[in-house]
Amino acid sequence: MTHPPPLSRDRLLLLIDRMKSSRVVVIGDIMIDRYLYGDTDRLSPEAPVPVVTVRDRSAKLGGAANVAANVASMGASCLLVGTVGDDADGAAIRQELVVARLDGRHVVTAAGRPTTSKTRIIARSQQIVRIDDEVDALLDGPDLERVMRSAGDALADADALLLEDYNKGALAPALIAEVMALARRRGIPVVVDPKFRQFFAYAGATVFKPNRRELESALGASVDLQNRNALPEVLVRLKVDNLLVTLGADGMLLVMKDGGSLRIPSIAREVYDVSGAGDTVTAWLGTALAAGASLSEAAQLANYAAGVEVGKPGVATVSPEEVLAVHEERFDQIGRLRRGGVI
Repeated sequence: MTHPPPLSRDRLLLLIDRMKSSRVVVIGDIMIDRYLYGDTDRLSPEAPVPVVTVRDRSAKLGGAANVAANVASMGASCLLVGTVGDDADGAAIRQELVVARLDGRHVVTAAGRPTTSKTRIIARSQQIVRIDDEVDALLDGPDLERVMRSAGDALADADALLLEDYNKGALAPALIAEVMALARRRGIPVVVDPKFRQFFAYAGATVFKPNRRELESALGASVDLQNRNALPEVLVRLKVDNLLVTLGADGMLLVMKDGGSLRIPSIAREVYDVSGAGDTVTAWLGTALAAGASLSEAAQLANYAAGVEVGKPGVATVSPEEVLAVHEERFDQIGRLRRGGVI
């Protein structure tokens, strides 16, 4: 198992420039992430829980919408497909899409189905509780038909398809089969960020991107990531072309259909909040592939972006300038080590 050859600055700049003209479609579970920030200095007299006095609040695009926001932050054209409810949170998401310069015309309003929301209450920089408001039944009936039509329209001239599955029901089996077939006919890469419920429904994906816990839970056994002979068997079982396993503080492992594998170490300088890191990886990986990057190059860019994202509070986007800064810092470090005779 080897480390990938490092990207040169010129190659990185070329890819970033190409990404700005890429057309990416993101399909999946759209949600809103709300944050309530406050102080706590006493327990409730009603129950042994802290009383939080809210001082500030914010709302951010989450799930597939966060992936799309990351794609847009690179300057690429992005079309988002999914559903929101006919409610206040759905309206808030549409407002946030405008702020993020995202076209919301392919987002379907599903009447009677609440918008998925996650509300985090934070005091003294610690998350006290998270409240999820959702219906996770698989989309069906007229709503599913409308989403499938929207997906077909969005994919008409796409350069890449990103599927973001949070187990909230948007990615019904019929929709998955339809959009992956469309992507295959168009010859564009498909990047999948899966969850357990439909883990094996993405046969033919260009890159399948679970974290280690998700992978082992779905396979029903631990996976020896150091054993090169075991890794191709995982690809065969999943029926995907390539596998990118995210490993948190240990970086990523890229397993390729040609039998090769690459270990990509984490470059995170400070881990403040891991929320949304997987979304960032999906966005940068898929957009880089849309721009013509190799698998190794796309994975490195995604790793840089993840290292930036986890240093930010809450779900966040990562800009090309931030990725370039990390690349420059990393190469400066390597240069110093070489001059000092360490490597």
